Amino acid sequence: MKILGIGSNYVADLKDIDDKKKAKKFIFSKPESSLAINCDVVYPSDITNELIYEIELVIKIGKEGKNITKETANSYISEIAVGIDYTATDLLNDARETKHPWDFAKGFDGAAPISSFKSIAEYPNLDDINFDLKINGEEKQRSNTAYMINDFADIIVFISKYMTLQPGDLIFTGTPALGKGEIFKGDQLQCSINGELLLDFKMI
Repeated sequence: MKILGIGSNYVADLKDIDDKKKAKKFIFSKPESSLAINCDVVYPSDITNELIYEIELVIKIGKEGKNITKETANSYISEIAVGIDYTATDLLNDARETKHPWDFAKGFDGAAPISSFKSIAEYPNLDDINFDLKINGEEKQRSNTAYMINDFADIIVFISKYMTLQPGDLIFTGTPALGKGEIFKGDQLQCSINGELLLDFKMI
């Protein structure tokens, strides 16, 4: 199973999408061991002093595909979940300075908490899905898939040029343009899709 993500994929203003689409897409990966499915997550204080949260919709691939076309791309999605893409920012900054890979900054144990998945059939309009994150009861991030620079199909098409997508592969599809920030031990995170609470966990 591959876990992939796309960076900088949302705008705050719809008029910015066309211009942002011209930018080069940036794809990163996380190991399977980074997953934490519907459970509390241990704050990795032994490796980082600055942990940053980003809520994201996560799509699951349902069938194998290579060089997938834009017209058929969404048919490769079987399910959708909501998750958090955690980044150990101090490790990331160090990796950037030394021009080393980002693996430890993005792929430590618990770096990818996700909810259980729901059938794609429950989301008939993929261009109009709301999602939000509350921390300790306070809303921190909110957006809608209409604000994506590269929509689900764009992401699938791009990745499948380089990698064969296989059943069970997961793709984190980007975080809202505003609101990401630092998380702390003891914080309670609640993630919803279209108002339905799907992920509720604590940093312990």
